[in-house]
Formats: sequence, structure tokens, C-alpha cells
Amino acid sequence: MQLTLAFMLLLQEFAPVFTQPSFATFQALLTGWVLSFRPRFITELILSSGSTDDGHHSCYHRFFSQAVWDLDTLWYYLACLLLATFAPTGLVELAGDDTLCRKRGLTLYGAGMHHDPLLSSRALKVMSWGHDWVVLALVVRCPRWAGSKVWCLPLLARLYRNRQGLAKGAKGKKRPVNPNHRTRPELFREMLELLAKWFPERQFLISGDSAYGGKSVLRHLPVNIDLISHVHAKGALYAPAPPPVPHQKGPRRKKGARLPGLAAWAADATQPWTELIFDQFGLHATLQVKTQKALYYKAGGTRLLTIVLVHDTVGKRPDQMFYCTRLDWDARQILSCYAGRWAIEVTFENCKQLLGLDEPANRKPLAVQRTAPMALLLYSLIVLWFHRVGHLWVRYPERRWYRQKSEPSFADMLSTLRRVSWQEKLLPLLPRQGALKSQVLQLLEFTSRAA
Repeated sequence: MQLTLAFMLLLQEFAPVFTQPSFATFQALLTGWVLSFRPRFITELILSSGSTDDGHHSCYHRFFSQAVWDLDTLWYYLACLLLATFAPTGLVELAGDDTLCRKRGLTLYGAGMHHDPLLSSRALKVMSWGHDWVVLALVVRCPRWAGSKVWCLPLLARLYRNRQGLAKGAKGKKRPVNPNHRTRPELFREMLELLAKWFPERQFLISGDSAYGGKSVLRHLPVNIDLISHVHAKGALYAPAPPPVPHQKGPRRKKGARLPGLAAWAADATQPWTELIFDQFGLHATLQVKTQKALYYKAGGTRLLTIVLVHDTVGKRPDQMFYCTRLDWDARQILSCYAGRWAIEVTFENCKQLLGLDEPANRKPLAVQRTAPMALLLYSLIVLWFHRVGHLWVRYPERRWYRQKSEPSFADMLSTLRRVSWQEKLLPLLPRQGALKSQVLQLLEFTSRAA
């Protein structure tokens, strides 16, 4: 089996990353990944791609566990493709977050106990065993075929590993601390630095939640990257440092007077609220905002930031403060950009439900770090293919209860890719007219939506 020619041409862009035999294996595995309706185990990918008789099955396992190719180089070629298509010029919007892939098995490399946001509530915090992936994604808007939606296309990913503590083992021995341990924000910053190194001439703006807006990220941002994130509810804000006093002894002041906190600023009647109405992806609300320039000194040091205080007029959201390192942006621009970050949560759900991000059963270090990111890479490639040609062939099922659908979901993109791929192979073998052709086309339509 092969995918449609237009998609195979996209895969050809990654040929320089691999040797010729490894590239053939790469194409076969991604073909099986798209066409499979079952868990994405390596053996299932071999079967779905029709490669059962093409070499020994261990060759496909060794592609992830031993083959000589670099995952970051693969990400680089993907980033070049995505930026050239969706953001050839101007500011590049990014989003960052982490997601938990639940796993089983104590001998699984990189697995650990992580906070599970899907099973947790405000009253009960639940931990689950699995892999935690920190992901950096490109925020894309495609008015040509999805005017109201926002898409987040993964650009980079890192596996987060828990710190090895000093807990005593079974025989009373202490386990040493891992000297190479990196926190999620440090992995996040590492990916930002790598992206800035790849594209030093481009300007990036990334949105991250409060976990990625602290000191370890904000104080080490590359020159060509700006950040939008949360100010802690009890965070201390300060006015900019006053000008130095003539003949003053001692070092110059680094910050000015402390400004009112969140509650005091919200209650301050001397600065009126400004009402903004939002009706966009990720944000449908009427908000009241206040804006000021201030220092978030504990996190950002002496870097001046635009601070936005947000109050929901209907009380569905608590009052929050956001900061942005771009001083020329107003509150509407900051909040509109941050709202698009919600698309990365949709990306994680689609990658798990439709592409099996949490399904690979590899255990060795290199295999674990290489296999699951293929689902993230494939997600970006499918949206890219759909943007180029796939939207011309999309069809929505006839449903009397839902006739107004006009914008595709990722499930529609995946089913379109499957259907078009099968039609290219089968239609030349069928008669031009007749019951057989219509029955085969109907079967392809149902099969493409089976997952």
C-alpha cells in the first residue's frame, strides 16, 4: 500500500535525514501509521503498509532503536516546510505545553508518575504512570478552508523524565540524583533556543501557561522570541526603576515602587475598566481589562512587560493577569493571541485518539524517544497536505441533523487522506461505470471513516 502521490512527495522532503534503506522504512512505517485502524505497534504498521514480505520485521524495530538518524534534524526539515507554507514572512506564532501519555510497565524507559489533568479535579489530584511530552507547536490559521478554526502543528518535542530522588531502595541504599535532570520549563527553553538558532532572522511569539512563564524561561528568552504567559495570582509587580540620582552612592536601583496586587488593582477606581468583546476560537466572552507597563521582578528581573488584568463580566472565569514581552501590543492583541493556544489541547486529543500518540510499546531509550513523536510529526504533515491539496477532495457525510458543517475537523482530514489514497490505487482497476464501481466507492467511504 502507498499513500496518495501528493503526500508521498511531502515525505520526500525528509530523504536527506536518512540513508536510502532507512528512508524506505520511514515511508513504509508512516504509511502504515495513517492506514492503520488498530493500536500503532510496529508489527501493526508493517501489516497496514503491506510490507509483511519486505524484509525481516526486526529491521522495522531497529529503525527506532538503533538506526543512525537524528530526530532534531527531522524536526528541522519539518519546521522549514511548515514555516515556508504557513508563515513565510512576518511574526511566527507558537504555542507550548506538555501532555501525558499513560503507560504500563516498570521497565519502560522514561516513564514515571506525573500529574494527570484529565483524571484530576480541584479537590483531588491524581497521578498516573506514563510518558510526559513537552511540545512546541506552530499556530496556524487557514481562512481558505477553515475560517473560524486555529490549528497547532507540532514543531519540536522532548520527553520529560522525573528527577531521581534520594529515596532509599530495597536494601536501604540511596539512589543518586540524576545530574542531567531537566525540568519541563528547561526543556521548553531548550527547544526555543534550538528554534531561534535554526531561524535567527525570524521573529517568534510563543504563548505558554503559567508552568512555562516563570524565571527559568522568561529570563533566558532568545533575542528573537517573545512570550505571553500568566502572572501568578499573588505575583508582585513593580514600577520601572527611577532615574539615578546625581552623586548617588551605591548601585543604581533595579526596580521602582511596588504596585498594587491583583485584587487591589481590580478594585482601584482611579483606573477604569475597558470592555472588549471576543468571538473567536478559544475565547467567546465579554471581558473587562486594565493595562499597565510593569516589572514582574521575581520572574523577569528588570525586563519591562505589558501587564493585562482580565475580569469576566459574567463571572465564569476568575480574575487573571497576563504578561507580554512585546511592549507595542495592546490588550486585545495579547488576549486574542493567547486564546489560540487552546488549539494545542485539540492537537493532543487528536494525536491520541486518531494517531495513537500514547500507543507505541517500545521500551528501549532511543526507541521511546523516537517513536511517539512520529504521531506528532504525522499530524503536522496531514494538515499541511490538506492545506495544499486535500481540501479540494474533502466530503462530509450526508446527515440530516447536521447539514450546516462547512469546516473540516482533523478526523475529516485523515479520512480524506485514506480515501484519496485508496481511490488512486483502485479506480484504474474498475470499470468506468456500473454497480461494481459505485459499491467499491461506497466501501472506501465507509472504510476511510472506520477509525
